[in-house]
Amino acid sequence: MIESKFLRIFCPRCKKEHTVFGKSSTRIKCFKCNKLLVETTGGKTKIKAPIKEILK
Repeated sequence: MIESKFLRIFCPRCKKEHTVFGKSSTRIKCFKCNKLLVETTGGKTKIKAPIKEILK
């Protein structure tokens, strides 16, 4: 069984923290500055922001 994890990332533009799912099925933008942080690829997501912490 594949384990999916939550990630705590932060926006490189405004430094706001976001918690996202490792296999998100939607694009996620920063709530504050509207920068694209997570892009879908069909399986795992392509994260375009620095990862601060991996949550279990």
